[in-house]
Amino acid sequence: MAKKQIITEEIKSTEQKPEGTLYKNVATIKDLISPAGVDASYTNHIEIVASKTRYARSMVVSTIPRMCTFPEFLRGMYTFGDLNVSVFINPISESISQTELNRTINELESERIVALDRGDINRERILAQKRYEAESLRDEIAAGFNKLFESSIICTLFAYSLDELDKYTSLLTAEMSKTMIGMKPTWALQDEALRSNMPFCDNKIKKAHTFDRRSMSTVFPFFTSDVGHEKGIPLGFNRQTGLPILFDNFSSTLTNYNMVIFGKSGAGKGVTIKTLTARSSVLMGIESLALDAEGEYGVVAEALGGINVTISPSSNTIINLFDLEPEVVKDEITGKERTVLNVENKIEDVTQALLTMARGSTRSTEVNELTKQIIAEAVAEEYTSAGITNNIESLYTEESKAVVQKQYLGRVKKDMPTIGSWYKTLMRNANANDNQDYRFHYSYLAKVMKQYIREYDGQMAYFDGQSTFELLDNVPFINLDISGLEERFARPLAQQILLSWIWEKYVKKNSEDKTKASKKRVLVDEAWMLLPYPEAVDFLNTMARRARKRNVSLAVISQKFQDFYEKPEVQAVLTSSDTKLFLAQDKSEIEYIKEVFKLSEGEAYFLTTCNRGEGLLKVGSDTAIIAIQPTKKEFEFVETNLNKLAKG
Repeated sequence: MAKKQIITEEIKSTEQKPEGTLYKNVATIKDLISPAGVDASYTNHIEIVASKTRYARSMVVSTIPRMCTFPEFLRGMYTFGDLNVSVFINPISESISQTELNRTINELESERIVALDRGDINRERILAQKRYEAESLRDEIAAGFNKLFESSIICTLFAYSLDELDKYTSLLTAEMSKTMIGMKPTWALQDEALRSNMPFCDNKIKKAHTFDRRSMSTVFPFFTSDVGHEKGIPLGFNRQTGLPILFDNFSSTLTNYNMVIFGKSGAGKGVTIKTLTARSSVLMGIESLALDAEGEYGVVAEALGGINVTISPSSNTIINLFDLEPEVVKDEITGKERTVLNVENKIEDVTQALLTMARGSTRSTEVNELTKQIIAEAVAEEYTSAGITNNIESLYTEESKAVVQKQYLGRVKKDMPTIGSWYKTLMRNANANDNQDYRFHYSYLAKVMKQYIREYDGQMAYFDGQSTFELLDNVPFINLDISGLEERFARPLAQQILLSWIWEKYVKKNSEDKTKASKKRVLVDEAWMLLPYPEAVDFLNTMARRARKRNVSLAVISQKFQDFYEKPEVQAVLTSSDTKLFLAQDKSEIEYIKEVFKLSEGEAYFLTTCNRGEGLLKVGSDTAIIAIQPTKKEFEFVETNLNKLAKG
C-alpha cells in the first residue's frame, strides 16, 4: 500500500510544471498520455484538433425543479442541437432510503415546531406539507411501490469557434432555465467531464440529484422522429425509421394549411411538389392550381385530366386585372352565409399591381405615394363609371333578372374595366389637372404605362382586355404557364397579376364553411422572382394569411432562401406556413436556414450532403428526415431532369 502511495505521489508531482519561462513547454504525464489532437489544457473548454478545430464545453445539471414533468424535463437538452448527453443512474437501497427519509422527517418536524412557536404560520404550513410528502414517499418505498435513485446529468456542447460555443452555452442555459433547470460548466474539470460523457459508463463528475421512480422516468428520451398524420397521402419514407410518412395538408391539427419548399437547383423541388399534387388529387380529391414560371407543370395537368393555359406575347389568352367577383362570407355572430361584394379591397389590389407596372424592371424611385394616389383615383373612377358598387346587383346588366335559389344563375355580367380604359381615364385626369405637385407623376405614368396598352401595340399588352378564360370548379389541376414571358420583369409582374386574379376567381369562390368548401391548393413556383417588388410581396403575404379561411393551401416553392431571409417584409409567408420542407441546400444558404429555423449542426450538415429527393420535413413542432420516391408511373410526368428522362 505504501509503495502504491509513493508512485501516485510521484505521478502527481510530474503533472506540476516548474515555474519559469524556460519550462512553459515541458510535457506533463497528462500531455504524454492524451490522445493526439485533443488539447485539454484549458479550464473551461477542450479543443479537438482535426482538419477543422472543434471546441467542446461540458456542463452539469446543478439544480432541478421540485417536480419533473414527462416528457418536458430534459426535452430542451435532447433537442438542442450538436450536444451529447449522459445520464448516470444509481439506485439507493431501501434501508438507506428509509434511514435518510426518517432523518429528514424528524428535521422537518423540529423546524415546523420552531416555526409554530415563533408564530410564522406560512413557514409552518410549508414545512408541514414537506413532512407529509416525505412520509408518503417513505411509506411508498416501504410498500415496494417506489424507489429512490441518485442521478448525474452531464452534457457536452460542440462548436467550430469559441464565439459560437459561448453563444450556444448561453442559449442552452436560457432554454433549460425555462423548466427551472440550472446548468453550470464543469470548470477545471473539462477533461473528466468529457470522458464521463463518452460511452465508458464511468462517471468522474459526482454531482448527483435524488429522484424517485416517477421523476426518474422523465429523464429518458422517449422521442420519435416520426411526423405525419393518421390519414393522408404517402408523401415519402422516414429515413430513420423506414416507415411511410402520411401527410394531410388540410389536417385539423395544423394551425394553417400553407407550406414552403426550399432547395437548390436539382434538389428535387419539382419532383416533390408534383408527387404531392398528383397523389393529393387522386387520393384526396384536392384541386390544385399552379403558377408555372418554368413551364414544368403542363405534363401534370395532362396526366391528371386538367387544363393547361399559356400566357405569352404570342398567345390569345387575356387575363383582366380588373375582374371582380362576389364572395360568400360567414357571419361571425349568426353563423349564416351571405354573399358580398368588396370593391374597396379590389381597388387596392389593382392599384398595387399597377404600381408594380409603373415601377418597371428598373424599380424606379420616382414612384411614390402621390403616384399611388393618382393610380387609385383612376381605378376607383373606372368602377364608378361602370356602375359597380358594393351592391352585388351592380355587377350584372339589366337585361336578365333570373335568380334561382339565391344564386345569380343566368345573369349577364357587365364588361369589367381594363388597363386600356383605365389609361384613358388617367389621360383625362392628366389633362384636367392643375396641381403642380401632380404634373410630373401624370407625365411619368403617361409614358411608362403605354407599353401595357393594346391600343398602342404595347409589348406587354397581354393583360389588357376582357378575360378570355374562366377558372373552373371541380378541375383536378389548372396550370397557368408564364414561362414564355421575359424573366427579369414580365414574369414577376405576371405572377403578381395572376395571384390577384386567382384570389378573385379561384380562392374567394370557396366557401368559408369548411363542410361546403372544396380543398384547393395554389402553387407559386420560383417565388423568389416576386421578392424585389414590394407590392407583389405584400399581396403574397396577404394571401398567405387569408388562405386558410377559404380552405386553401398556399404552397411557395423557391431556390433562394437568402432572399427571403434578407427581406423582413416576406416573413409572414414563413410564419403562416405550418409545413416546411428543406431539400438539399447550397452551403452559402444553409447558415440562414439554420439561424431562422434553429437547426442543429447535424441537421444543417445533412442538408448540405443529402441526395436528391431527401430533406428535412417540419410539420408544426415535429421534424423528420424524409426520402421522396415517385413510383415508376409518376416518374413519367414528375421528372424534370432531361438526362434521366432520356435514360428512362
